[in-house]
Amino acid sequence: MMEVFETNLAGTDGLIDGLVSERTSSDFGRHYTFSSIDGSLEMEIYKDEHGQWKRISGTEPYLSGWTEELGSQIDQRNSPAF
Repeated sequence: MMEVFETNLAGTDGLIDGLVSERTSSDFGRHYTFSSIDGSLEMEIYKDEHGQWKRISGTEPYLSGWTEELGSQIDQRNSPAF
């Protein structure tokens, strides 16, 4: 199981610092929650059966690019180090 890790997302006014944690549910299986340190943003994403990152829920408004940006960071963390 992945540990909680700190990361950031690129916002319109700069970087948004936050924590990512792994969750499981019967609806989405393994999914991830990003929660900003300042409480302004929360977003849940999962990887579908085609390997595409999808947004489950979160605060509005949001930037559509955040889903892929966060998914890419999760993929990098889950990749074995060489």
